[in-house]
Amino acid sequence: MLKESVLRRDEDFNRIYKRGRSTATRYLVLFYMRNNKEFNRTAFLASKKVGNSVKRNRARRLMREAYRHLLPEIKEGNDLIIIARNGIVDLKEMDVEKSLKDCLIRARVLK
Repeated sequence: MLKESVLRRDEDFNRIYKRGRSTATRYLVLFYMRNNKEFNRTAFLASKKVGNSVKRNRARRLMREAYRHLLPEIKEGNDLIIIARNGIVDLKEMDVEKSLKDCLIRARVLK
C-alpha cells in the first residue's frame, strides 16, 4: 500500500506548479498549495544539477530529515514540493533545517 502523504501523480505536480505559490532560499525552493485534506502531501526533488546520484540522494535525505524535525510545527492540509538547489550537498542537517524553516515561514505554513 502506498503512503497517502507522498505526492506521486503528474497531475498533482502540474497543478501545484501552475496554480500553487513558491518561495525560495539559497539552497531550497518550496512550491506549496492547499489540498483541502486533513494531512500534508510532500515530495522531495533533486535534479541532476545538484550532482551525481550519491549527491542527489544525500540532498533528498537531508531535506526529508529537516522536514521530519519541523513536521509538528507545520499546518495540516498542504501540498508541498521541496526542491534542492546546487549547494545543498555541502551543508549540515541543521543548515538545511534552517533553510526549510525560512521557506515555510515565508509560505505561512507553520503554526
